[in-house]
Amino acid sequence: MKKIILAAIAVMSFGFANAQEQTAKGKWLIEANTGFGAGVGSTSFGLASSDGNTQWNIGAEGGYFVANNLAVKLGLGYGDDGEDSSTFAYKVGAKYYVANKFPLEVSYNGLSYKGADENPSFLGLQGGYAWFLGKNVSVEPGVRYNISLNDDYYKSAFQFNVGFALHF
Repeated sequence: MKKIILAAIAVMSFGFANAQEQTAKGKWLIEANTGFGAGVGSTSFGLASSDGNTQWNIGAEGGYFVANNLAVKLGLGYGDDGEDSSTFAYKVGAKYYVANKFPLEVSYNGLSYKGADENPSFLGLQGGYAWFLGKNVSVEPGVRYNISLNDDYYKSAFQFNVGFALHF
């Protein structure tokens, strides 16, 4: 039993040390997310079909660590809602890793609908867990709440995300 406990401590220590290195000042982050929940237009990957219409979205985000554990991020996305309307999404935000394992993000998300009179914008709040699989790769499941900044037309929404990040 003692050997198992010591081995578990060694594995956790290695993962913690590895995470500290990957979220250090001067490092880069490239991230792709899958988004589940209410679609508010995003920089994530998504595919859905209902009533003969197929909706899809692609996107990615990049960031630079301006301080240890703090990255400034930008993201772009493009999608089609299945009804002859395309969307362009953009995101500007900051991501902070608490204890190198718990990413918290605040971001401004905008969306441009083709031919729309009013385009939505959201303040996004996200929290999750960063599971570092190796030196340069992490999987980051999280929950996001998008607060509508023009709720006369669009509603606030929850999303569940699974992010895949590369750290350089």
